[in-house]
Amino acid sequence: MADDPKTLVSTDWLAQHLKDPDLRILDASWYLPDGGRDAKAEYDDAHIPGARFFDIDEISDARSDLPHMAPPVEKFMSRMRAMGVGDGHQVVVYDGAGLLSAARVWWLFKLMGQEDVAVLDGGMPKWLAEERPTEDMPPIPRDRHMTVRFQNQLVRDVTQVSQASKLGEPQVVDARAPGRFRGDAPEPREGLRAGHIPGSRNVHYETLLNADQTMKSLEETRAVFEAAGVDLGKPVITSCGSGITAAILGLALQRMGHRNWSLYDGSWAEWGMFPTVPVATGDA
Repeated sequence: MADDPKTLVSTDWLAQHLKDPDLRILDASWYLPDGGRDAKAEYDDAHIPGARFFDIDEISDARSDLPHMAPPVEKFMSRMRAMGVGDGHQVVVYDGAGLLSAARVWWLFKLMGQEDVAVLDGGMPKWLAEERPTEDMPPIPRDRHMTVRFQNQLVRDVTQVSQASKLGEPQVVDARAPGRFRGDAPEPREGLRAGHIPGSRNVHYETLLNADQTMKSLEETRAVFEAAGVDLGKPVITSCGSGITAAILGLALQRMGHRNWSLYDGSWAEWGMFPTVPVATGDA
């Protein structure tokens, strides 16, 4: 894998750059409530040296009833300033699952117009497997201003996705597991209908990952999307359960040079409870 500080970097790359003064590392671990893991407690116990904890549920839009929707610009800026993350920094994001939630924070930074941000390939599990250093003390941050230029084209709402579903373009690609996509596996959140957005394709995010939770090669990634019936020459809207793993699809598309993609922030948490939008079941 070629290291790219704008998308994906290896544990080797991070180890070499660990002491860089303008490097900022974020632990963006997040788990479903039924996962039995406490992301903040795990961070407090051990994290990559210098890493700050990025709380996906807290750094979100408190006005929304939907889970961890993208925060208002001002809130993002103030939280990042307090964490000492700002202009001139190279950001690397990782999570404790390998690759589950780190891509969501990568997308949030892109949404806020930040380019120098990458996901750590294989995340904390790979870092630990290689017996690399950790610490249990949080860093002492110094305020740093961040200039934000909100990128509207990277996010979509239910109205835009409904239109895409009807017109067939952009293509909607769903990152959830096949059982949830088909509608024969239960949703982890109560009160949601089962199934998928009509016309959408299913690329389960796990099919983009190797056994060690690193991302597959570009050739393998392309093959996964094409096998699911996704036309990589056309615009894509990524979706999932609540806008977390949809960002893994976005990261995969970005790595392949596909720039015309956006993320449906409400995802199934919104679509599945919205009474006026249709739901399809079965395979795509």
